[in-house]
Amino acid sequence: MMNRRAFVTGLGAVLAAPRAAGAQQAQGTRRVGLYATTNPKEWFADGLRGLGWVDGQNIVIDWHNRPAADVETAGQVVADMEKRQLDVAVVGGPHLIRAAMRVTKTIPLIGIDLESDPVASGFVKSLARPGLNISGVWLDLPELAGKELQLLRDLSPAINRIAVLLDDQLGAPQLAAAQTAARSLNLVLHPVSVRRVADIDDAWKQLLVDKPQAVLSLTAPVVFQSQNRIAELARLHRLPSICAFSTYAERGGLIAYGPDFPTMWRQTAVYVDRILRGAKVSELPIERPVKFALILNAKTAKALGLTIPPSLLLRADQVIE
Repeated sequence: MMNRRAFVTGLGAVLAAPRAAGAQQAQGTRRVGLYATTNPKEWFADGLRGLGWVDGQNIVIDWHNRPAADVETAGQVVADMEKRQLDVAVVGGPHLIRAAMRVTKTIPLIGIDLESDPVASGFVKSLARPGLNISGVWLDLPELAGKELQLLRDLSPAINRIAVLLDDQLGAPQLAAAQTAARSLNLVLHPVSVRRVADIDDAWKQLLVDKPQAVLSLTAPVVFQSQNRIAELARLHRLPSICAFSTYAERGGLIAYGPDFPTMWRQTAVYVDRILRGAKVSELPIERPVKFALILNAKTAKALGLTIPPSLLLRADQVIE
């Protein structure tokens, strides 16, 4: 877990950076590497445009979107990072972050990570002053899983058995927080681990053995890459489901509650802007996501034969019809 006082000390320092698009730009075209298993380029490029950096004009975004659900594939994705002559690199997910830090000690790295405690994981020395060649946006809110369980209970008070899909290499803090919340809500959790995209269907078969009434998917690269299949299996087996990835409901899942992806990637653009204008990455404080979203898929609810309570609809930031 993060040192909360240290986090508060650094919170907002990056977003307080000057945003004037007319600020003086460094000479020549700058090159930014973007390594992610999603497609954040437009969100990231939009954030940069607002700060005076236009892809193809004064900056080049070198985007790599090969899957990186484990340490080995992550290492393959970033292996030639040093050869690309990058001014800065943005890396999404704990596996890519760790692999990038092994590849380079000189390229400034900006990370997005929804799973790790950045200090405990050894990514940074402190939240206020990371001290190494990386900073960025870390979630580090394992208690978010408890809020997701509460949303499932708000959806249907009859739910009491919930399957939890996780990567046990990354999800232990989230699972512990979920188990604590489950006890207070009188829920029984049945955790099932999956480490590879190819194993999702087998994990689901194992998950069904305990006859759950709903499914909670904890954040992990393998879960992110399997969102479509997880949502499809949940609908097929008529199970309400929830995930922290804000894209989950768009993929057909019932409920998404967590950090807003577009806003997170625009946050990373602010870091990149500051580095390109001379800031040291080692001195830029770690941030949390600044925006969270509750997204409901009404179409999926109808397919499951569920009526979303008005109280939940009123709280939603978006309802997909």
